Amino acid sequence: EEAPSPFMDEELREKMGSVAVKSAQAVDYVNAGTIEFFLFENNEFYFIEMNTRLQVEHPITEMITGVDIVAEQIRIARGRQLSYTQDQIKFNGHAIECRVNAEDPFNNFIPSTGRIAHSLLPTGPGVRVDTGVYPGFEITPYYDPMIAKLIVWGETRAQAILRMRRALEEYRIVGVRTNIPFHQTLMDSHRFMGGQFDTRFVEERFSMDTENASDPNVEIAAILATLVAHQQTERSARIFRPNERDTSNWKWVGRWERMHR
Repeated sequence: EEAPSPFMDEELREKMGSVAVKSAQAVDYVNAGTIEFFLFENNEFYFIEMNTRLQVEHPITEMITGVDIVAEQIRIARGRQLSYTQDQIKFNGHAIECRVNAEDPFNNFIPSTGRIAHSLLPTGPGVRVDTGVYPGFEITPYYDPMIAKLIVWGETRAQAILRMRRALEEYRIVGVRTNIPFHQTLMDSHRFMGGQFDTRFVEERFSMDTENASDPNVEIAAILATLVAHQQTERSARIFRPNERDTSNWKWVGRWERMHR
C-alpha cells in the first residue's frame, strides 16, 4: 500500500472524501472507519464497503499526516473531540507499506509455518516496523500469517521506494519463508515505479519468474565487478620489498663524494 495514491488528484480526492463522509453520516457512524472504492481509468469510482475499524495500512496515513489515528480512535471512544479539524490535515511526503507474511512467493504464496529462530529489523531514517513477533515465536497455520508491517516515508515517492528497497534488504527472518523477495521484486518493477498498476497487476502482469529472469549482461557485469574487486584486494594485501639498490647512480655518486671529502 502507498499514500498518497499516484492516481489521485485534488479534485478526485475531494469528491471521494465527500462521498465517504456522507456514507458515514447516513448511518450515524461515530468512530474511526475506512471506506473503500473502486477507481476506473476514467476517474469514475464506485463504493465497495465500509470497515468500521482501522485498516492494516493505516500507518501510511499516519506517516504522511503526522496523526496518531489509534490515539484519536481512543479519544472518540472516550467521548472526546478529535485533536484536529479537517483543515489542519496536511499531506507531507510519501509513504509505502509492505506486509511481511510467512508465505512462499516462489510456491504460489503457500503459508510457511515454523518457529522464528532469528529476526533482524531494518532501521534508519523514515523506517517504521510494526510487529509483535520475536525469536522463538511460532507461526502456526491457525492464524493470520502476517509477521510485520514494514513502513517507510520519503519526501518523494522515488525516495520512499529507495528506502523500502534498503529496508527490505536489511530485514532478516530465519525459521520460516517470507514474502520479502516478492516485495523486493515489486520495488524493482518498472511498472510499479511508473505507477502503472491496477488490481489485477500481480496476477496478470507480474511474475517472480519473469521479473527475476537473469540478464546475461547483468551477470557479466557482476562477474567483472567481482574480478576487479578481487584484484584490488590482492594489490592492497601485496607487500612490495624495495630492490637492494633502490636509488639512482647519481645519488650513489653524490654519497660517495660526501664520504670522501
